[in-house]
Amino acid sequence: MAYSKETREWYENEISGIREAGLFKEERYIHSPQAAGIAVEFPVGAAPKQVINLCSNNYLGLSSHPDVVKAAHEGLDYRGYGMSSVRFICGTQDIHRQLENKLTEFLGTEDTLLFPSCMDANAGVFEAVLTEKDVMIADRLVHASIVDGMRLCKAMQDTYKHSDMAHLEEKLQEHQDKRVRMVITDGVFSMDGDLVKLDQIVALAEKYNAMVFVDESHASGFIGKTGRGTHEHCGVVGKIDIITTTLGKALGGASGGCVSGRKELVEMCRQRARPFLFSNTVAPVIVSGALKVMDLISQTTARRDKLEQNTICWRKLLTEAGFDIKEGESPIVPVMLYNARLAQDIARDLFAEGIYVVGFFFPVVPKGQARIRTQMSAAHETHHLDKAIAAFIKVGKKHDILGKGKKEIIAMYGQ
Repeated sequence: MAYSKETREWYENEISGIREAGLFKEERYIHSPQAAGIAVEFPVGAAPKQVINLCSNNYLGLSSHPDVVKAAHEGLDYRGYGMSSVRFICGTQDIHRQLENKLTEFLGTEDTLLFPSCMDANAGVFEAVLTEKDVMIADRLVHASIVDGMRLCKAMQDTYKHSDMAHLEEKLQEHQDKRVRMVITDGVFSMDGDLVKLDQIVALAEKYNAMVFVDESHASGFIGKTGRGTHEHCGVVGKIDIITTTLGKALGGASGGCVSGRKELVEMCRQRARPFLFSNTVAPVIVSGALKVMDLISQTTARRDKLEQNTICWRKLLTEAGFDIKEGESPIVPVMLYNARLAQDIARDLFAEGIYVVGFFFPVVPKGQARIRTQMSAAHETHHLDKAIAAFIKVGKKHDILGKGKKEIIAMYGQ
């Protein structure tokens, strides 16, 4: 048979190699709803332990909000469990269009189309709107789902150095012969937590007649004065041609994503985007919960404001303790460790202290850039942050990394 003993051994050796390199990813099982405090089984088979969660995308603390849960129950009762269909056959309910309209209003765009996930949105959008006559010019640190989506498109691919506007301008000048030039970027870069220079990108796009695409997955709901995203933060609402974002992070944390932007581009996705045409519709229970989320974040910025204060506090605590962190203003706060095994060891030690974080290393981040990505939530209270920083300091002292920068940590542990 095809799956021979030799084939099995090959895969077993590959997995062993991943373990030996310190790159093996271990799952943790959560025995509670997503929240600031969760019960986690780790290692597998151990009794669940109550820990503070510092690595969730639950930025606004809405994943288990009672009003969202209630709305989801009502959606289950009145619209059923699933659609058993794609949208254009018999998979569109009235609530799907209601949510798309709410997202359009919130994002300040012309139209919106729901996808099963933002990864699906990114997988489908480029192929649907671009041709071999066009060029995609992407920031070199865009999310993996954008990279995958670009690979599926026939348009020419090019990149510019991360957030380097001079290099982007060179690329735009170079590709003036193309029918369409599309600048592609994240709004908040998920591994480093820095924000896009979107006002400068828009200015260059206007100068060189280019379109702008932004993935706002780590921005929608909390970046900007009213949480609309980096386009609000940078003062360019209405000037972005395509926005993709997710319902799986701040906006409820379940699943689902969307393409939002110019009505003609959204319509092209409705007609041609393969993940939209060939995937089941977002479940009614999720749409109903997301509708409530949109109501909650449109009524008040209290959760967004609390998240901002938690972020400022946490960044200050880590800096004063002597950790090497990535500067920025987003609730993504990477603690840089540079060594994959060190990142995993520190994550395990922190878990023993009641703090749940995960080490990030290649291929999730470049080799030599291992880190622990901490993330703030509006659900975190002062006592959570106090306990967390005490644990970080204790573990940091154990591994002798406090007050040390990149060169010193690499000298001690390697890359």
